[in-house]
Amino acid sequence: MNNNQKDRFQTVWKQLTRFFQSEKTHKNARVTYQVIWNLTLILIIVGILGFSFAGGVGAGYFAALVNDEPVRSKEDLKKDIYNYEETSEVYFADEVYLGKLKSDLEREEVSIDKVSKHLKNAVIATEDEYFYEHDGVVPKAILRAIYQEFSNATVQSGGSTLTQQLIKNQILTNEVSFDRKAKEILLALRVEKFFEKEEILETYLNVSTLGRNSSGRNIAGVESAAEGIFGVEAKDLTLPQSAFIAGLPQSPFGYTPYTQQGKLKENQEPGINRMKTVLKRMYSNGYITKEEYAKANAYDITKDFIGKTEMPSEKYPWLTNEIEKRSIEILSVSLAKEDGYEEKDLKNADLKAQYLALADRKLRQNGYKVYTTVNKKIYDKMQEVTKNYPNYGYDKAGEPVEAGAILIENKTGKIISFVGGRDFKRKQYNHATASLRSNGSTMKPLVIYGPGIELGKISPGSVSANVPISIPTGGKPWSPGNYGGGSYTGVSTAREALKNSYNIPAALFYKKIINLSPASYLEKMGFSTVTKGDYSNLALSLGAMDKGVTVEENVNAYGTFANSGEFIDAYMIDKIVSKDGKVIYQHKVKPVDVFSPQAAYLTLDMMRDVVNSGTAASVRNRLAFSSDWAGKTGTSQNYWDAWFVASNPNVSFGTWLGYDKPKSLQGTYNGLEYNKRNLYYWADLINAAYKVDPKLIDPDKRFEMPGGIVSRSFCGVSGLLPSSSCQKAGLVKSDLFIAKYAPSRADDSFIDGQYVSVGSKRYAALPQTPGEFKSGGFMLNPESFGDIGLKYVDDPGSVIPGSEKSGGVVGTKAKLNDNGKAPDSLSITISNGKITWGLHHEGDVVGYRVYKDGKKVASINAGENLVYKVGSGGSYYVTAVDIVGKESAPSQHVESGAKKTSSKEDSTKNKDDRGKDKIVNEVKKTDSKEENSPDKNTDKQPEKDIQPEKETETNKEKDPVQDKDQNKENTDKEIQGNDKVQGTVNDQEQETDKAEDEEE
Repeated sequence: MNNNQKDRFQTVWKQLTRFFQSEKTHKNARVTYQVIWNLTLILIIVGILGFSFAGGVGAGYFAALVNDEPVRSKEDLKKDIYNYEETSEVYFADEVYLGKLKSDLEREEVSIDKVSKHLKNAVIATEDEYFYEHDGVVPKAILRAIYQEFSNATVQSGGSTLTQQLIKNQILTNEVSFDRKAKEILLALRVEKFFEKEEILETYLNVSTLGRNSSGRNIAGVESAAEGIFGVEAKDLTLPQSAFIAGLPQSPFGYTPYTQQGKLKENQEPGINRMKTVLKRMYSNGYITKEEYAKANAYDITKDFIGKTEMPSEKYPWLTNEIEKRSIEILSVSLAKEDGYEEKDLKNADLKAQYLALADRKLRQNGYKVYTTVNKKIYDKMQEVTKNYPNYGYDKAGEPVEAGAILIENKTGKIISFVGGRDFKRKQYNHATASLRSNGSTMKPLVIYGPGIELGKISPGSVSANVPISIPTGGKPWSPGNYGGGSYTGVSTAREALKNSYNIPAALFYKKIINLSPASYLEKMGFSTVTKGDYSNLALSLGAMDKGVTVEENVNAYGTFANSGEFIDAYMIDKIVSKDGKVIYQHKVKPVDVFSPQAAYLTLDMMRDVVNSGTAASVRNRLAFSSDWAGKTGTSQNYWDAWFVASNPNVSFGTWLGYDKPKSLQGTYNGLEYNKRNLYYWADLINAAYKVDPKLIDPDKRFEMPGGIVSRSFCGVSGLLPSSSCQKAGLVKSDLFIAKYAPSRADDSFIDGQYVSVGSKRYAALPQTPGEFKSGGFMLNPESFGDIGLKYVDDPGSVIPGSEKSGGVVGTKAKLNDNGKAPDSLSITISNGKITWGLHHEGDVVGYRVYKDGKKVASINAGENLVYKVGSGGSYYVTAVDIVGKESAPSQHVESGAKKTSSKEDSTKNKDDRGKDKIVNEVKKTDSKEENSPDKNTDKQPEKDIQPEKETETNKEKDPVQDKDQNKENTDKEIQGNDKVQGTVNDQEQETDKAEDEEE
C-alpha cells in the first residue's frame, strides 16, 4: 500500500468512527432496533396464533371425518381383518388330495413361517419400505400424497402402508375420498397397537389379489399364487419367483401370465418388467446383494410358468359335483340345527332352499376340508374301463347307451367308487346316484324273496305254478309272463324261479304276501322313492315303481343281505373340517334291522345259484379272481334297462345300461345280447377294482350260515314233507329252511289214478277208456294246490312237473271230453317196412289199433311215436280209438312190401292227408300259442302297468316288467320283430351258461 492509499483509508475510518460515536446516530439506531424487534414479535405471535388456528381446524375436520367410525376392540378388528374367503378343499379316501372346489376366487391360507423370506422381503421393499419403523402410517408419505392430489401431479406415489392397504381391503372400500382416508389412518393406528408386525404381514400375504392361475381361475394369497403360477409351495419360491409375485398387487390382471382360459399370454413383458422393478428395490434396500440382483434380473422367469392345469371339476366332473351336492346337503342341515330348527323342518321347501343357499356360500368361502370315502385308484380305473369298453350297443336316435355303476363296502356303507356316465360333456346327469329307472328282476330278492322268507311265507323250497296265469285286479286281469313266452315248467321252487328269473312264480309268491306290506322293506333299505301306490301294485314284484330307483339305492339295498340283515346306508362324505381344524361333521353308521340273519342268508344262498349256474353264469368266466358272489340280473319292460347287482362278504357292486330316453337294448352287438353286454361290463369294472385292492374286492371268507337253519326233504310239487306217492313219482327234493318254518305237514298232493297221453300232454282216463291206452300214475289233487296259485292258472292241466323225473303225474282237472261220435278213419302210409300216420284231428282220440289180416296186432298210445314196424307179408290197416272206447272205421289197407296203393286208396289217402295236415297244423299252432306266446300283459294290465322311469318323471301307465335272457330261438324272433337287428347271442361258453339264456 503507498502513502496516498493509506491516507485515504485513514480518512474513511475516522469518518465512520465519528458517525457511530455521534449522539444522533445512537438515537436513530435505538429507534430502528425497537421497530424491528416489535415487528418480529408481532410476526411470531401472528404465526403462532395462525398455526394454532389452522391446527385446530384440521383436528376438528379430521374428527368430523371419523365421527361415524365405531371404536373397534381388538376382537372386532381381528374378526374383520381375518374375514377373507378361502377355497374349500376335497380329498379322496385316506386323505389323498383331490383339489379345490369351484369358487369365484381361489385362496389358500398359509402361515408366515411357511412363506419364502425372499417373498416377504420383496413385498416390504416394494409396498412399504418403512414397515418395521412406522406405527401404521408415514406422515411424509401422506403429505406427499395429499400434495400430489391437490396439485394434480402426473406421478402418484401413494401414501399407504401395508397396514393401511390391509384396512382398505378387509374393512373399508376402495373409494377415493378424505373421509375413507381418515378412517383408514385411524384404523391403521389401532391395528398397529393391537397386532404384531408379523401378524399384519401374514394377513396381507393371504388377502392380496394376485391375478389368475394356470386353470384360469382368479386367485388371492401367496400360497395360491405360488401353486397356481409356478407349481410350488410359497415356502419354496425362488428369488425371481418371489419378485414376480410381489409385483402382482399393483396390477394383478395386467401382470398375471395367464388368460381366463388358463393359457399363457403371448406378451409377458409387463409382468417381467414389474419383476425387475421389485428386484431393483430389494437391492436398493439391502435385501439382496449385487450378485443376487444381477443373477435374478437376468433370469428367464417364463420357463417357470406351469402349463394349463385341469381343475378338479374338469378332471373329476361327476365326482366333484357329487361331493358338492352332498356336502351342501349336510351343511344345510347343520346350519338349520344351529338356528334351532330340526331336520324335519326342512321339509318346508322355502326353508330348505334358504339353508341350501347358505350352505353353498359357506362351502365355497369358508376354507373347509371335505374328506370322502372314494378310492382314487379304483375310481380312476373304473373311468378308464368305462371309456374303453367296446360293447355298449348301438346309438339310437343320436343317443348312445349310457352306463351307471357303484361299489359299496357292506359293513360301513362307504362308497368306494362309482361311474356317473360315459361322457360328462355330453350328459351331466349322474346315472349312478340320480337317474331313476325300473330295476326289473333285481327287485325280486328285495321285495319278494327276502321279505317272504322273513315272514315265514316263502322258503327256497316253496313251490309255485309256472304256467300262464291271470290274476284279477279289480280292472283288467294281470297276466305276467316269462320273457320269450316260454320257460313254463309246470311248477317251480322259489330257488329255481330266482335262479332262472321266472316271473310267474315270483308274481304268485308276491300275491301271497302283498297284504303284509312287503314294500315297507324297501323303505327300510333306503329306497327314497316308494309311493303309496307302490304298496298295492302287484307289478312292483317285477320292478315296476311309480318313480323308479337309482343304482346307488338298488346296490345299497343288496348289502343288507351281506350284512346279515342289517341295512347300512351308503355315504360318500366322511367328515368336514373347518379351516381352524374343528370337525363340524363326522359320518356315523346307523344300522337298521331289516331281516333276520337266517332270512338274509337264505336269500343270499338262492342268489349264489344265479351266479353259479343261473342267468349270470357267464360272468364267472370273465372274472380274474374267485369270490363268494350272490346276485341278480334284471331287465325292465321293453328291454329298456339291463341290470346286474351282486354282493360278496366285503362289497356290493352293481351296473346298469340303458338309454337316457328309454329305448330297447335288445339285439346283438359284437356278438353279444344286451344282458351279456352288461354282465361283461360288470366283470371288467370289478376286475379293475380287484387289481387295485385285491383284499377288499376278493375276501378270503365266505358267507357263513347262521344257526337256526335246517336242511329238509320236501315234495317238489307242494313244498310239503314228501309222501310215499311223491317218492314213487320221483319228485322229492331237498333245500334249506329256517328251522321254525320248516315243513311239518305231509304232502297230500297225489291220489292214485289212471291217465292217457295225447301228444306231449296227459289227461285223466275215464271209466270207459280202454285199459290198453291207460297208464298208471298219480293224480294231482286240486284241493291241495291252492297254495301254489292254481286258482290263477289258465289251464290247470298244465300244472305238472316238467322234468324227466315227473313220472306218471297228471292234474285231475286235465280231462278230455267225448265229442259224441266215433272218430273218422285214418290215412296211413307204408315205407321201408314201417306204417306211419299222423296225430288224429279229433282231440278225443287217445290211441290207435293196428290190424294184420283182420286181427289186432298192436295198440299204440296217442302219446307215443305213431309208427308200426310190419313183418313179412300181410295186409294191414289202423283204427283210431277215442276216450270212451269208440273205434273208427279202418284206414286204407296196405300190403307189406307193396310200393303203391290203389287209386281208390290214393284218393282216400289224399283226403286223409289233408285231414292229417290240418290236425298237425292245428296242434302246432296250439303248441306255439301255449309255449311261445308273448307276454299277455301287452294289452292286459294290472292296476298299475310297468314303465321304466324317464329320469325323474312319474309315469303311472306301466307294463309289468318281465325279465328275459332265455330261449334263443324266441329271442331271434323278438329281435327281428322289434329292433330289426339280426342275430342273437351265440356264446358257447359252457353248459352252465344255458341257464343264463333263460333269464328274466
